[in-house]
Amino acid sequence: MTNEEKVAFKTRLKSTGEAIITERIAATKLAIDAAQEAANSEEKSSAGDKYETGRAMGNLQKDMYTRQLLEHKKELDQLMKVATNTVFASVQSGAFIQCASYAFYIAAGLGKQLIDDQQVFFLSPQAPLARLLLHKKPGDHFQFNKMELEILDVY
Repeated sequence: MTNEEKVAFKTRLKSTGEAIITERIAATKLAIDAAQEAANSEEKSSAGDKYETGRAMGNLQKDMYTRQLLEHKKELDQLMKVATNTVFASVQSGAFIQCASYAFYIAAGLGKQLIDDQQVFFLSPQAPLARLLLHKKPGDHFQFNKMELEILDVY
């Protein structure tokens, strides 16, 4: 694989991550609106406590979704700072790591994604595995899922 192909692949990884996070942000905004609507539509009844409890539950849900929205925005901001036009010699934020049976991309914690018919684990730079991989080079070994893996390529 040429350096241009490596850069193009990392750019696709970043674009995929951006699309996933953007979708999560949109879904969270809808959930916030729904929670606000639920809190606002709670009507007074003869059981006054029910009204207050319903409004409080709606507001708690809205607060929870608002925190999620802030986390998604922070993750998107972190992803957007990742350089895809650099081919790295060792593992760092923005690096793609290829092993025999696993592949990792250190940019945002999005879990396992299918990219170009390949399973890629998107890791947050703060994730324990990402910190374990930091500064490793091709030929280095590490433990993952109780298996010893060798890094075949980093870029």
